[in-house]
Amino acid sequence: MLIDLGCDKVNNSNINTKVFSSLIWKFLERIGTQGIQFFVSILLARFLLPSDYGVVSMILVFIAVANVFVQTGFNTSLIQKKNVDELDFSSIFFVSFAIASISYILLFVAAPFIADFYNMPEITKILRVLALTLFFGAINSIQEAKISKTLKFKKLFLSSIGAIICSGSTGVIMALNGYGAWALVGQQLVNSIVTCVILWFTSGWKPKLMFSFKRVKELFSFGWKVLCSSLLDTIYLNLYNLVIGKIFDSKTLGVYNKGEQFPKLIKTNVDGAIASVMLPVYAEKQEDKLKVKKMVKRSITTSAFIMFPMMFGLAAVAEPIVVILLTDKWLECVPFMQIMCFVYVFYPISTANLQALKALGRSDLFLKAEILKKILGIITLIITIPFGVYAMALAQIFVSIISTYINARPNHKLLDYKYFEQVKDVIPSFFISLLMGIIVYLFNFLSLNIYIKLFVEVLFGILFYLGVSWLLKIESFDYMLKMLKEFISKKEKRENM
Repeated sequence: MLIDLGCDKVNNSNINTKVFSSLIWKFLERIGTQGIQFFVSILLARFLLPSDYGVVSMILVFIAVANVFVQTGFNTSLIQKKNVDELDFSSIFFVSFAIASISYILLFVAAPFIADFYNMPEITKILRVLALTLFFGAINSIQEAKISKTLKFKKLFLSSIGAIICSGSTGVIMALNGYGAWALVGQQLVNSIVTCVILWFTSGWKPKLMFSFKRVKELFSFGWKVLCSSLLDTIYLNLYNLVIGKIFDSKTLGVYNKGEQFPKLIKTNVDGAIASVMLPVYAEKQEDKLKVKKMVKRSITTSAFIMFPMMFGLAAVAEPIVVILLTDKWLECVPFMQIMCFVYVFYPISTANLQALKALGRSDLFLKAEILKKILGIITLIITIPFGVYAMALAQIFVSIISTYINARPNHKLLDYKYFEQVKDVIPSFFISLLMGIIVYLFNFLSLNIYIKLFVEVLFGILFYLGVSWLLKIESFDYMLKMLKEFISKKEKRENM
């Protein structure tokens, strides 16, 4: 059943197609860039050591925190605000660039102290160079807000593909020439620069010499809560890197991050793509709670239908994938990869609910939910530290499950969309995916060539999941087929005109 987004059948169909078209381009952008990035990361993993990844991961903790101030809050405010104009965009651009400048100066001064904290003098130069990405991130965040607001994700697709090709080439060349951790630094810096340059010429927006403190204040009234929420989330997510890097060593941190990379890749591509497209769509319909509820329901069921089998499937084939793609030196990351699959599998429910809160302007509830989740997460982390890094990772599954409930709770009242109703909506996809994952995992005990084994596992998993979904007439499967046919049909009509 299609979502009722409009006032009449014709408008409903047009909006559905526009949203689905945006999702297609967003998926292409995510899958295209992450696909290339995935290939590049495989090459880099073969040329670099786990300790090289660990060094950069330590530094990225501080870059990530600084980026929250530079990019988050105002960016979301521009998307959420219903009537936004040039004065809003230009004002926020200058504020973001000023914050980037202040953040860079602070990191530049703090770099030697951070190096002392980790007992690694080489971190000082690396951090000072990598922090330059803050300036380009400030510009990119405004460009991306403009693109998201107008649902013109094709432009973001082109910029992301161009950037990942250039940055990936840079990273591989530097790794081949023995630059170690600097290869990862060069890759990230080039990515930010190229993205900035392409969006500057393709987004259709450039800053104008206009500024309004009043507009900044209005946007900040909503954005500061989102900023605080993102800051809490970023600090919490990177807290594991900080603790593992300090208590254990750079190799352990490198292995942990490499194990997280594959599941996170799926989460970013599937869940992130749907979230990016649906936030402006939710915001556009924010005055009609019933329509927002229908869209949240669709977002949850669709992303869960896609994400569940990918996560359970990846957990089942983790070992052969690591051996084939990364070589035996990365085998230690397999348990972390499997654990993180179960951590991220619950994200579709959380993300859809949080995006709805943002779109409805309830950043206060968003912030409260983040505070509660982070308190739970930090307590769990402190308790598990004495039991080692595997216990720390496993505890995140518990936190993820409880966080799903916390994120869904506000929409019980706001949208009359109860948590158990949401769980009920994803149960079919969950159990089909779980059964598929268990059966695929059993293939690991067969005495087959590792390449043949992986091929059989992946092929069987796909056919089993789609076949059972078709036989049981899973609603999300039928919906996606119907929307895909409509998208292709309208595309063909436009081409024939």
